[in-house]
Amino acid sequence: MKRRNFLGALGTSALAVSTLSFTTNAAPDAPKNRLFRIVHLTDMHIFESEKVARGIKQLLKEIHQLEDKPDFVLNTGDNIMDALKHSKEEVEQQWNAWTRYYKNELQYPLYNCIGNHDVWGWGLKEQPIQNDPLYGKAWALKMLELKNRYYSFEHKGWKFIILDSPASVNEGSYTARLDDEQFMWLASELENTASSTPVCIVSHIPILSASVFYDGDNLKDGNWQVPGAWMHTDSKKIKDLFYKHKNVKAALSGHIHLADKTEYLGVQYHCNGAACGGWWDGNYQEFGPAYAIIDFYANGDIITNLKEYKF
Repeated sequence: MKRRNFLGALGTSALAVSTLSFTTNAAPDAPKNRLFRIVHLTDMHIFESEKVARGIKQLLKEIHQLEDKPDFVLNTGDNIMDALKHSKEEVEQQWNAWTRYYKNELQYPLYNCIGNHDVWGWGLKEQPIQNDPLYGKAWALKMLELKNRYYSFEHKGWKFIILDSPASVNEGSYTARLDDEQFMWLASELENTASSTPVCIVSHIPILSASVFYDGDNLKDGNWQVPGAWMHTDSKKIKDLFYKHKNVKAALSGHIHLADKTEYLGVQYHCNGAACGGWWDGNYQEFGPAYAIIDFYANGDIITNLKEYKF
């Protein structure tokens, strides 16, 4: 998500953050039958930089040294600093840095989804690049080794449904919503999933989040204004679909660089903090660079432990 000048973020200012951890629980007492745990990473915003390399190295060190190992890493997008408004050469450098710093060093299985800043060229209106085979989401799909923009998989009794949040609008900007084809696919996936199977929805941009109200100057003229690029504009439509399927238990996202848990109609919406904090320039508001450890239980509960790290 872009709320600072990305060119400024490419600088080398020092980073110093404290370590913070908090837990959000689905119930007052933790359920006993834990099936597995994962690490949720989001908004790494990697680019060629000694500071970023140092930060990612420390991040990977911490998750690799966890005594209670995760089964896999779930990465919810904005892998690189920004592809929307940068040249092909600059974006190639960012993906190369992502490969060296992160992908080649990660020791766990990885599941990815696409973030808005992983999309190449939507903000380059003056450049005739639309015919480039890497334009739009094609480059991200290639680098993230995804066969499709959205997909699903099952793991130890849970089903994960990975969505594609960013939608192009008005040449050069984006909003958050599911295209018709994707929404129909999501509805079919839920319809064809056993009602006894708990489902976790995964997206880059939140479907529902409380922290969007604190992100930027969005209390104008005495009225709250939440941009469509910050939270799904089709949130109500998706909520109505979830309400038909009581086995949808959780929804994970990033994008905001803040963290919150919102529970609504039986679904826990966990928007977790950014791996880069404030775009590798300290905290963003109260939140520094972080990763989330999430435990999944047989009864459909999840428990998130957000861990800030320093380097």
